[in-house]
Amino acid sequence: MTSDVWSERARAYVDSDAHRDGPDLDQLVEWSQDAETALDVATGGGHVARRLREAGLRVVTCDPAPGMRPDVICRAESLPFAADAFDVVACRTAAHHFADIEQAICEMARVSRDRVVLVDTLFMGDDGEEAERLRDPSHVRTYTEAEWRSLIQEAGLSIDEVRFFESTFDFSAWLARTGCEGDEASYVEELLDDRVFDGRLTLDKIAIRASV
Repeated sequence: MTSDVWSERARAYVDSDAHRDGPDLDQLVEWSQDAETALDVATGGGHVARRLREAGLRVVTCDPAPGMRPDVICRAESLPFAADAFDVVACRTAAHHFADIEQAICEMARVSRDRVVLVDTLFMGDDGEEAERLRDPSHVRTYTEAEWRSLIQEAGLSIDEVRFFESTFDFSAWLARTGCEGDEASYVEELLDDRVFDGRLTLDKIAIRASV
């Protein structure tokens, strides 16, 4: 899936109830509050950047999709910034799209002088992965807590804190953001049956604060 497709989705991600707020976003901001500068990797709808700026940080955004209007257009696996360029490097609900997660985390570690803060959906089993890929072919995969810990440590970072959250949002809007409809949408709902209640989907998320 090209970044042009993501550009076409930009408005939907700005308005997304699954992205614009939530306790995981609050936690990411709390972990960043004593910093001065931040890089928001794969900014998407810009919700992390908005909240960090409201907290007083100077924020640079990056994303591979021009339509997301980032400050810098780039992939997470190749960040065009100097080593130790930012106090905080943040990435929220995007890592499951990265083609090379190991390289992306190494890059985030390289450009951070103090900490990396990450939030993403946790692995939900094979049915969950199939549902994610069917709903959005740009999905690569989600990871377990153990996998996340290994990825962070292999990038040379030290894990300071790990938190877990439930994210609940409108199921139909989640499908519509990627144009998933008809039989495919019905099958996605079947695969996620134990997570959909009264028209809302609940996903488990992991938040990690790590030090350089």
